[in-house]
Order: sequence, then structure tokens, then C-alpha cells
Amino acid sequence: MRDYRKEYAMKLRTAAEAVQAIKSGDRIVLPLGCGEPPALLEAMAARRDELEGVIVDQMLPLRKYTYMQEGMEKHFRHNSWFISGASRQGVNQGRMDFTPNFFHEAPRIYRDFVPVDVVMAVVSPMDKHGYFSLGVSVDYTSTVARLAKTLIVEVNEHMPRTHGESFIHISEVDYIVEHNEPLITLPPQELSEADKAIGAYIAELIEDGSTIQLGIGSMPNAVAQMLLDKKCLGIHSEMLTDSMVDLVEAGAVDNSVKSIHPGKIVGSFAVGTQRLYDFLDDNPMIEMHPVSYTNDPYVIAMNNKMVAINATVEVDLLGQCASESIGTYQYSGTGGQVDFIRGAERSPGGKGIICLHSTAKGGTVSKIVPALQPGAVVTTSKNEVNYVVTEYGVAQLKGKSARERALALINIAHPDFRAELRKEAERRNLL
Repeated sequence: MRDYRKEYAMKLRTAAEAVQAIKSGDRIVLPLGCGEPPALLEAMAARRDELEGVIVDQMLPLRKYTYMQEGMEKHFRHNSWFISGASRQGVNQGRMDFTPNFFHEAPRIYRDFVPVDVVMAVVSPMDKHGYFSLGVSVDYTSTVARLAKTLIVEVNEHMPRTHGESFIHISEVDYIVEHNEPLITLPPQELSEADKAIGAYIAELIEDGSTIQLGIGSMPNAVAQMLLDKKCLGIHSEMLTDSMVDLVEAGAVDNSVKSIHPGKIVGSFAVGTQRLYDFLDDNPMIEMHPVSYTNDPYVIAMNNKMVAINATVEVDLLGQCASESIGTYQYSGTGGQVDFIRGAERSPGGKGIICLHSTAKGGTVSKIVPALQPGAVVTTSKNEVNYVVTEYGVAQLKGKSARERALALINIAHPDFRAELRKEAERRNLL
């Protein structure tokens, strides 16, 4: 068997040495979330006086690194493909950019429209066959890593080795940097009574033998807790979370009746606690694939009884969902919501579910509204929304007239706002 250790040693660099490959005007692409390489990013920032006009693309940055700080825009301009707490302020101030996209199209956009100069990513240690694993961040990274002129990997012993299409061979790598630190963790959020009520309503819609997609946050966690007694569930999801570990350990998820990838949990990236990362490590049940596959609505629709569960910010009386902005304030991004709603609604026996708390700001504002706030981005259109769930019930919208939709949504609004919503619907001749 070929020994790759010599090749590894030849490509090994310090972080400061490796980032010398970055030139002014380059476009750098980073993996989503926990795949972002801290040592390389800080070494890159240390070169700021030598660099101008470097664009750094990333979906869902989890840390605000030095290069993202105010005053660095001449040297580095961060471009979020999905806004997070690390980039939200910068984007809304105009210091950072935001690229609208459907998540499943991200690999194709890079392949066909956006040239990639450098990719920097965290990987697991090399195995005896010369392969590194992208671990928890396969997403679009597995594609751009092979498109980039220069690929730099940051080897971290804490990165799980995941199966599926997560592997990068040493022959594809230009420079290797070693840096060990625990991955970023996101602890589960505490569940409110509203979360639990929403979870219970959604659980009633999910049959045994369904394949599910869940995101992160209190509402998806509540749904998972209500599914622990279900049977033969499967998982096909862009994101893998701690709540999915709960479902496996309870026996609710065994993937036994999945119509594609039977016996396997299919995902593209993972963010959670160390418990989740330990569960993923070298686990043959897990297959990580690029989002061009996991989030392709046609692939999603191949799962029988596919149930997609996604949260939104605001819903109007026609069913339009603003899931990524609050008025003109850009809060997040489209992500995979539309991908999974479209796929689930085309699945045999599938269901696309949108969930939200009925109110915001301590109960003073209704999140079911006569019309979306001016400037709000419509993420999921009225024609694609089917089930909307709040703590007050379920509104099923497919096949419903505008009048019927308005009535159904008013019925699941907070009681304090129903009279006002009805009055406004009447004014607009919806009722």
C-alpha cells in the first residue's frame, strides 16, 4: 500500500506560510459553519496590509473573525450566502455583502458563474489511503474544493470523519496546515410552552414510516421530542442536529422503510453539540452529500412520505412567508426552505410544513399579518405553502381560495389579534 506520509510532509505548512497563496482580488470560499478554518483566517487577516479587494464567500459564518471587523473592508469583504449573527450587522450596514440563492444551486453557481481562487477548509486527519474528510461541512465545499485554483486544508483532530461524498484526497490538496481545537458547539435551546404546542400539532401530521427534514432551533427540537414514540422514521435533511440523535437512540428513526438510501441518514452539514459530532464520527449510518443532491427538490421528492419542517418570520393572509427578512432588515437567507417545501409537496404522501410562533416582541405583535411588512422578502410563495402551524393549530392551505386561506390563518393567529385581522381582511374584501 502506498505511503502518503511523504506527500503530506511536503505539503505541510504553517498557517502564515499557507496564506501566502492568497493574492489581492482573489475570491476565497469557506465551508459552512464548523468547517471554517480559524488558524488560516487569522493568518489571512494578519496579512491585511499586503492585500486589497479579497472577497470571502461563506454560508452561515459562526464566528466573527478579525477579517470581518469594521475597518477591514478595503482588504477583505465578507459575502454571506446565508446571514448569521456573525454577519448580520455588517450586511445591514453595507460593510458586507449578501448573495441570494437557493441552497441546492450553490455548487452550480460556483461551477457556472463565480470563479473560485482559493478554498480553505477544516478536515479530519488523513487516513491510510490518503483521504481527508470534510466532516460536518460537505455542503457546497466538496464541489468548490475541486474548482479552486488553490486548496488549503486545516487538519483538526476534532473534525469527525463522515461517510458519503465527504472525502478529499491528498493529491487534490495544495497546502496542509495542522491546527487542533474543538469545533464550535450550539447547545439546544430551552423549549417554551408555545414550542411544545407547535411540536405536538406537527407530530400529529407525521405518520410512521415518514422521512423527515428538521432544522435547528427550539421549534424543530420540540417537534423531535414529540416524535420519540413514532416508528420507522427516516431522515433526509440538509442539516443534522442533536435532536436527530435523540430520535435514533429512542428507536423512532431507523431509516428502514426509506425509498432511497434505506438504512441511512442523509445530510449535508451538521451543527450542534459535541454529542452530535461524536455520533457522526465514522458512523456508517450517516451519509453526507453535497447540497446539489440533498437539497435537489427532485431528489427530495423521491422519498415517500417526505415531511419538511421549516420556520418563518411572518405569514400574510394569502400564505406568503417572509422567512429571511424583517421588512427591509435582512436577517438570514433562503437556505433550503424552498428546496424542501417543493420536494416534500411533490413526494408521494409528503407534506411541507411552515411553523412560527403566533406573536413576537413579548406578545405585542402578530406574526400572522394582513400584508407583509414593506420591503419584506417573500421566501416561500403562497402557491407553494401548504401547512402553516402555530401554537394555536394547523392551517392547511393547498386548494383553498383566498377567502378560505384568510379564515384558516386567522383561526391559528393569537386570539388577541383575530378580530383585528378579520376586520382588515374584510376591508380588503378577502372576507
